[in-house]
Amino acid sequence: MSDTGRQSLTDKASNALKPDSEKSTTEHLGDKFKGTADSIASSLQPSSEKSTTQKVGDAVSGNSNAGTDRSMGQKVKDAVGLGDN
Repeated sequence: MSDTGRQSLTDKASNALKPDSEKSTTEHLGDKFKGTADSIASSLQPSSEKSTTQKVGDAVSGNSNAGTDRSMGQKVKDAVGLGDN
């Protein structure tokens, strides 16, 4: 099961397992779009709000927000001095 707005691990695996040579241009573009959208959704969602499955998927994919509880929005606020700290 995936979190709202996130690509399921099954979809990610099936996209990765099919050789690029067997994918149509539409499939290539779809994979790129879905991957980018999933990465953005992962970065915007705090780790504390992610399901265990999504935390594992993010850790495997190397998402930079995988080990933190702060959202990307909070990181931006912190960087410009508008954070809670």
